[in-house]
Amino acid sequence: MQWYLDVLKKYVAFDGRARRKEFWMFTLFSVIISVILSIIDHVAGLDFNGGRNGVLQSIYGLAVLLPTLSVSWRRLHDTNRSGWWMLLYFTCIGIIVLIVFWAMEGQAGNNKYGPDPKAAERFGGPGQAEPGYPTV
Repeated sequence: MQWYLDVLKKYVAFDGRARRKEFWMFTLFSVIISVILSIIDHVAGLDFNGGRNGVLQSIYGLAVLLPTLSVSWRRLHDTNRSGWWMLLYFTCIGIIVLIVFWAMEGQAGNNKYGPDPKAAERFGGPGQAEPGYPTV
């Protein structure tokens, strides 16, 4: 749950990097909350569009739209890719490419988007890069 709350605290932070765990835990909790709200919408009779959407689920979707975009953007930064790769989402197979990028291990050490979010685990200290990696 802490990973979910951390993303919400960085509501529109498109700079920096997000590790895999942060991205996927936010996605997991967001899907769980959305499913629960969908069930509540259906039971309360608040669903529309043929029962596919509901009022509470739609409000939640709008509320987490920007945090979802920002954590996705920062996740791409962790793999040393520009956030503009998110535009692939609008192509036929682009979502598959994005899922592969989001699932990839982040670049070890600092990159042009910021310090390594896993530096403490990888190198033994917060924000420390392994010798030979560029510092930003």
